[in-house]
Formats: sequence, C-alpha cells, structure tokens
Amino acid sequence: MTQVHGGGLRAAARHYGIAPEHWLDLSTGINPNGYPLGLPPAVVWARLPESDDGLEAAAARYYGCEGLLPLPGSQAAIQLLPQLRPVAARVGILAPSYNEHARGWRLAGHRVEALPALGEGVQAAIEARLPHLDVLVLVNPNNPTGLRVPVETLLRWHQQLVGRGGWLVVDEAFMDTVPEHSVLTATPDSGPGPGLLVLRSLGKFFGLAGARVGFLSAEPALRAALAERLGPWALSGPARWAATRALEDRAWQEQTRATLTLAGARLEQLLRRCGITTAGGAALFRWVRREDAVVLQDALARQAILVRRFDDPASLRFGLPGDEAQWHRLEQALEAL
Repeated sequence: MTQVHGGGLRAAARHYGIAPEHWLDLSTGINPNGYPLGLPPAVVWARLPESDDGLEAAAARYYGCEGLLPLPGSQAAIQLLPQLRPVAARVGILAPSYNEHARGWRLAGHRVEALPALGEGVQAAIEARLPHLDVLVLVNPNNPTGLRVPVETLLRWHQQLVGRGGWLVVDEAFMDTVPEHSVLTATPDSGPGPGLLVLRSLGKFFGLAGARVGFLSAEPALRAALAERLGPWALSGPARWAATRALEDRAWQEQTRATLTLAGARLEQLLRRCGITTAGGAALFRWVRREDAVVLQDALARQAILVRRFDDPASLRFGLPGDEAQWHRLEQALEAL
C-alpha cells in the first residue's frame, strides 16, 4: 500500500477490508493523547475570527519570541514560502525528510538538491554544500531520521547564508518535547533577523492536527508578504480558540513532555525486544530501516496496525500507542511476525 504521508486510515481500511474502527494507527507521529479540548462557546462559531483574541500573545509566551504569524497549519507556509524567492534558487533539503518541503520548492520552479540525512558526517556534508546553496531547509529534529542539528551550528549556517541574501528555513514540528533546543531560544525577543525562518506546529505534540494551526517566525517584511498571500481569516475562530488554550496550559505541557519522553523510550525498548533495530527517531516516533519494509508494513496491516513506510531508503516509522491496550496489541503483533 503506497503512502504519501502518514494517516490514510480509510484507504488502508478499504485496501485490507478491515473497518476503520478496528485499526491501530501508528503512522502519523501525532501525540495519541492530545490536548483535551472542550467545546468552544457558541459565539466562537458565530463571529469572524479576530486577531486580538489572545492567540498571538499566548504563542509569544510559549515560543519565547514576538512577531509570530499564525498559519492554517505550517503546511501553508511550506507551500507559499517558495513563491517568495526568485525563481531558480538552489535549495538544499535533507533526504529523507518531510517530502512536502522538496515538493513545494520544485513546484515553484526552484532547483532542489538532496542532502544526506544519514551517516556520521551529515553536518560536515551539509556544510560543504552550503556555499553552493541559496536556501537550506531543515526539519529539526528531522522526520523520520530524528537527526537534530545544534542551535550553534544552525546560527553559523544562517550567517553564511544571510551574508549573500540566502535563507535558512527550520521546520520545528517535533521540537516541543525538547524546546530548549529550538533555534528560537537564540533569537531576540522581537524574533529572528533576516534570512532565518522558523516553522512551528500544534499538530504533533499537542495532538491538534485537525485544527490546522501553525506559526511562522521570520523578519517583519517576510511575515507581511506571507500574510498577504494567506488573506484575511486564515485561521478559523474555533482553531484560534483551541490553540490559545493549548498554548497557555503550562501544567499540561510539562506533564506531556515527561510522558512522551518515557513513551518514546518504551517504544524503542519494545521494538528492540522484538528483534527490530531502530535507526533513529524522536519522542513521538521511532524509525526503522529494513529492506523488507514493504513486507513488514503489510504483515502489520493484516493485523490492522498501520505504520508509515518510506521507499528511499526502505524503512518504517512507528508512532506511539495511546494506552495500555494498544501497547499490548502492538507487542502481540510484533511477536507474531
């Protein structure tokens, strides 16, 4: 079964003839125990969204910087940012990584160069190519390999790029479990200067992928240009309401970081105990390189367990089970392989 992204549960259900409610979906890397939202007040549905509702202030406190542009998911910026660069820019992107970045830059007419995301000399290889690039795009930690580039290295690369009008784009979709490693911690309170663009998302850590909420941290002129392309009311009122409450709940955030860190270690141990060696990952997922990835994905799917498959290199990504019954089910399925 071909996968462009994680998810696609209904397609898997049709393919294997197993009703959707019987599946355990581990394919997305989304927190299975996301932020517990109640129902928004009726007025939130009845009024147009307003920019002074507290969302931007809550985001500034959570991320530690001002000037964040709310997005209808970070995917919106991934698609639109390439349109704000002159055509035929040379863009370096890790491979494997989140494939929408490369797709967005290619569709906008730019030349994409795959940079290695595997092996001991990844950072040295990137640095060697940096003089030949106009834009460097990094998912940090990388999805699916889990590679994390230190802040001081990112800042050094940014200085090299911005000196010739280049960009460093850092997608921190999986950074919320280790916020101290965010490049935003090293930017002024007013936000990053020219050439440093940082994407954040509420989809993974907060488990609010369906709300479609993200943020861009960048220089004011670039934020304004992107906001113009997005148009008015880019986020729905209910999405803004939900995001504000999640960003303000520090107690839930701290507890969830601890819980996800332990769950990630537990997943690592379970896979290894079942004879599956991991090649990387982050708190919300583990990545496994296997030549028989197609066979292994199919075997798990026949037990109604969905994992994400990558073809280059052949590999699988396992997300986290959400409760003890799901952990037990995954363990039984792996032992039966």
